[in-house]
This record gives sequence, C-alpha cells and structure tokens, in this order.
Amino acid sequence: MLRLQSFIRPAFRSRRWAHNISTFSHLNSVNEEDLAHFSSILAPTSILSTLPSISTPADDIAPYNVDWMGKYHGQANSVLRPRTTQQVSEIVKYCAQRKIGIVPQGGNTGLVGGGISLQKEIVLSLGAMNNVRSFDPVSGILVADAGCILQSLSEYIAPHNHIMPLDLGAKGSCQIGGNISTNAGGLRLLRYGSLHGTVLGLEVVLPDGTILDQLSTLRKDNTGYDLKQLFIGGEGTLGIVTGVSILTPPAPQATNNIFLALPRFDNVLPLFQTVKRQLGEIMSAFEYIDRTAYDMGLQHGLGPLLSADEVGDSQCFVLVETSGGNQDHDLEKLNNLLENLLTAEEPLINTGVLSQSPTQFNSIWALREGLTECVQKEGKPYKYDVSVPLADFQKVVDAVRERMISKGLYGDHAISKVMGYGHVGDGNLHLNVIAKHGYRPELEAALEPFIYEIVADRKGSVSAEHGIGSMKTDALHYSKSDVSIDCMRKIKQVFDPLNIMNPGKVLP
Repeated sequence: MLRLQSFIRPAFRSRRWAHNISTFSHLNSVNEEDLAHFSSILAPTSILSTLPSISTPADDIAPYNVDWMGKYHGQANSVLRPRTTQQVSEIVKYCAQRKIGIVPQGGNTGLVGGGISLQKEIVLSLGAMNNVRSFDPVSGILVADAGCILQSLSEYIAPHNHIMPLDLGAKGSCQIGGNISTNAGGLRLLRYGSLHGTVLGLEVVLPDGTILDQLSTLRKDNTGYDLKQLFIGGEGTLGIVTGVSILTPPAPQATNNIFLALPRFDNVLPLFQTVKRQLGEIMSAFEYIDRTAYDMGLQHGLGPLLSADEVGDSQCFVLVETSGGNQDHDLEKLNNLLENLLTAEEPLINTGVLSQSPTQFNSIWALREGLTECVQKEGKPYKYDVSVPLADFQKVVDAVRERMISKGLYGDHAISKVMGYGHVGDGNLHLNVIAKHGYRPELEAALEPFIYEIVADRKGSVSAEHGIGSMKTDALHYSKSDVSIDCMRKIKQVFDPLNIMNPGKVLP
C-alpha cells in the first residue's frame, strides 16, 4: 500500500414511552389438521414442526426462532419452506381462512426482530425459492426469486460485467426478498441510490392469497399508483415478496480505495465536502469509523492498515472508494486529492493508505465490513441503526457513553464499549452499545427511549435501513407524526384486515 505522510444534552420533548409485548388473541395456533393441509401443498421435507405428527427435533426449528444476534427468540412450532409462488399463495389463502399468523422470513439477518415469530405465528421461510428467472445483459435487468442470496446473485451476473446495486456485510446469507422488504441500504447507496429506485417490479402474495404480479422490466411505467413502493420497506406486513425485477448497473472497470486517519471528528464534514468536489462522479463510498471501533477491529485481527506511530491520537477514520471506467483517470484524481489534503495549510488528515492491488483493496474493505462480526465477539450488542445529521455522529455516540457512565453502567460489569461507524454519504450511523455479559433489562431501560429522544431532537430517523420490526414499534412516533401513523394503519387495514401478516411488526 502507498503510505502518505463539549456535548450539552438537549431539552427533549416530553414523549410517551412504552415497550409492550403484542398479544394476538385474534389468531389461532397451528394444529395437526393444519399440518395435514400443508402436506397437501408441500413435500414432507418442506415442513418442519414440533407437533407429534411430524416431530421435527427442536434443534432443527431453533434457527428459524432465533435471530443471528441471539436477542430475539420466537415461539413458532412450525416452519414452511415453499418452492414456488403458487405454493405461497395456497398457504396464505388457507392461513387467512384459519386466521393463522404468518411471519415471512428470509436470511434472518435483520437487527430488529422483524423475521421472528412473536407468539404462535407460523414461519414461512423463502430460502427454497432461489432461482434466477432471467437476466438481460443489455439492459442489466435481473428477475429472480425472493429467496436468492445477495452474494449468489452478484456471482451470477458478474460474468456479464454487472453488479448488484446494493452491497451488505451480510451478503453471504441475506436474501433479496428480505433486502427489499426492509429497504436495505448498505455500502453502495451513495453511488446507486436506494431500492425504491432500482427495483422495477415485484411479485407479491397478498394477505388473502391473491398473487399481485407487477414483475415489470420496464424502466418507465407511469400508469397509476406505483404499488410496489408499499412493499419496499413494508417488512412483510402487507404481503410476501416472492419475486423481484431489479436494475443492475454495469461493473466498474476501475476500483480503488483509500483509508485515512483524521485528527478529530470535526474534520469529517469538510473532508467529505472536499472529496465529493474533487472526485466527483467516481466516488462510490465514504465510510466513517470511530477510534473505538477501529481499535476493536485491530484487536480481532483486522489490519493493521496503518502503523501505530502514524495513527497516533487520531480520533476517527474514513474509507473512500472510487468506481470508474478508466484506471489512469481515476488514479490521477485520487493522487491530486491526496496531494491537496497533505499540502493544505491545515491538513484534514494525519495519514492514510492507498491500495495498490486487489488484495490490498479487499483488506481495506475487510476492516469496515468485519466490524459487525467483531462486535458480536465482544459481547451482546444493542444496535441502533439511525439517521442523524453528519455533524452529530460523534455527539450522539458520546452522549450515549456519558449516559451509561452517569447510570453507573459503563465498564466490564455492564456496557464495555459504545462506538459508531456508518455511511457518511446518507447520514446513517450504526451505533453499537456492547453489553459484555449479555442483555439485561436495566441496560435497555437506560438506553431507551434516551437514544430515540436524541435522534428525534435532531430531526433524524430511528431506523435508517433495517426497518422497525418488533424492536422499534413503540419508537415509531419519534420519527413519524400521528397523521403519518394513522395513514399507515389505514393502508394495513386495506391490505390485511385480519392482521395475519407479520403481526406485531412496524405498527404499534
């Protein structure tokens, strides 16, 4: 690699706070008769149940009842794994008649309990629906089943010189249907925009079993309401996404990245402005990592990208990626940028590295993408995926740390680390609060609604890209007005009057 030489707590508005456990008295549990009916739709290997007629071992059901963080534990006694949209339709139609709750589940990589059965709902896993239906290398339009793993889709279109418009740390296990249902953002949003723009069409099974086929491959279709937008970020509460048509961009012919150490957080914003101005259209990512997260990554074998002497007392770090069509052109822009940064009268950076090979390029990204796994190794994380103005990133992190200190809950006995990293380009902060010895009610009580109040005071969003799920239903009012929530309830009532579709999620 080429080496280069005080927060004041706001006066929060008084808000109601309650975190209630939903009760679904209107729903029925799955029984033996139900399993017999599902057996007429699905092959025996596609039905898992702890009920006597099937007697699936509890260990085989467990992965569908526990999220990847081990924070949310479901109660489903049965899991269905359909292979076709028609099978999904028949299952949903029957569940509507019987008033059985349904939890659609993709790769189960979410952070807010959106894919976990809260009580007696059945889990409908889409992982067996994993076929690519078509790909047009001229237009770049991909049509695929909802259960396709994101990385598998990337590998499928790579020989055709295209890439997926989104990239996530969980790409090896998350599914495209789940990505769409949570409106996942990720590392490429700065360059390619959100799924609201790249998704061209959807196939959705509605709560009564009707198949809504809007699997369009048209770039333009201005004929009435754009219904697909309701299901992008709908978290499976309005219907089950079974197929997707998505626009994939051409693969860049030249990619580069740099990793920069900054003396203080206040330099991030002017650095972002400088980088945007000088790199222009080739900038594809601008990622922020605070010092606590960086040091944690080093402790778990990520890096080092910079020597300890070079890093010194740097407070934070930035990863910049470029994607373009001409390597010489892009390197010229990068070299001019770095020269300007280093020769400035008041340098914005202390030092940095510029990747010189694909291996070095990947090692820089490995530090950023590996942080989530490192957090899991440190303990049980309370993860808050929020949007706030860039200038407030570090203030939010510091305020939470000070809050835990003031409550006597900061240290190895309780909260061992508070850190932040995220996507600067879209104001998305990943706030991680690590409980060294596991989740405890008093820790959550100290964090919530405090964090949501901080976000609301800055006119931010309590969920930037992972959705509301069951975790944030009672926090929805911090980001949405009563009028907005009422409109959402009316939409839910129109599509799902029986409230069988992922009940207890999104709406309080």
